[in-house]
Amino acid sequence: MKLYATNIPQTLPIWATVISNNSGLIEVEINDEDPGFHSIIEELATEIQPGIIGVKASDLCLMFSIEMVETNEEN
Repeated sequence: MKLYATNIPQTLPIWATVISNNSGLIEVEINDEDPGFHSIIEELATEIQPGIIGVKASDLCLMFSIEMVETNEEN
């Protein structure tokens, strides 16, 4: 899984790796098979929609002080 961010902390968890940093856009790859990542996912899991359990990317980013790039454009 990849996240695109504009700002990240100096130290990331072992399951997160910076792939590139071009023009202020930081590409972070998440090793979603890492047990440490799974424990975080279990901690953050909530009911996103009735009957659907998951984790919002914004919640994950907030936990690690990652400023995610907003992909929703209103034109």
